[in-house]
Order: sequence, then C-alpha cells, then structure tokens
Amino acid sequence: METKAKLENALKEAMRAGDQVKKRTVRMALAAIKQVEIDRQTSLDEAAVLAILQKEIKTRRESLEEARQANRPDLVAAAEAEIAVVNAFLPQALNADELKALVEAAIADAGAASPSDMGKVMKLLVPRIQGRAPGDQVSQLVRQLLQK
Repeated sequence: METKAKLENALKEAMRAGDQVKKRTVRMALAAIKQVEIDRQTSLDEAAVLAILQKEIKTRRESLEEARQANRPDLVAAAEAEIAVVNAFLPQALNADELKALVEAAIADAGAASPSDMGKVMKLLVPRIQGRAPGDQVSQLVRQLLQK
C-alpha cells in the first residue's frame, strides 16, 4: 500500500478513535501532499510523497528547537508527538553504519575524489536513501568522507 493511501486510512482511523493529535498531523501531511500535486498538476510518486513527509518532519524539528529555546514544554510535547506520528509513515531509518556504507558505495560508483564531486554522489545517493535519512545529515557525511 502506498504511503498516501496509508495516510488517508490513518486519518479515518484517527477520526473514529478521536485521536486529535494524529488527526491534525495526518491532515497537515495530506494537505502538503495535495498542495504539491496541485502546484505540479500531477499525481506524486512514492518518492515524492516520502520527500514531503521528510520535509514535514524537518519543519517540526525546527519548531521543536524554537519551543525549547522559548521554554515552552507544551509546544515541545506537541511537536514531539507530531514527529512520532509522521515518522510512523516513513520507511525504517538507516543507522549510522548503514548510511556510511551507502555513502561510501555511492562515492565509489560516482568515482568521486574531492568535495567538488559532491553533486555526482548526491545524485546517486538520494534515490537509495529516500525517506530513510535526513538530507542534511547525508550531505554532511558525504562532504566529510570526500574531504578525507
């Protein structure tokens, strides 16, 4: 079952169960997906849906940091709950060793030797890790390994 269909089913279940956090979070994710579909005037594939969910998590992590800085435990708890809901729809995250192995394989496949080859590596790597690791973490690791 595609992620978008899973989100739609989860919304129905959350409405039946009266789970306000899940209902609100899934609605926001579906709205973001629908907005991109309208903007592009096409139906999104699975990789694009996962990318949008990653973006939703990134937004909530930023909100989480701001809430911590503002000393707002209520907002911190809300952001953490929303992150947990969205994470449930993403594929299993890669651990550090798995991610490093994929990055090293992409560097070898691209024949990259310096940080200027980072674009080639990322082009190969992004489809392999789609939805399983944050983009900023991946690019940081690629840059680090290419500088050695």
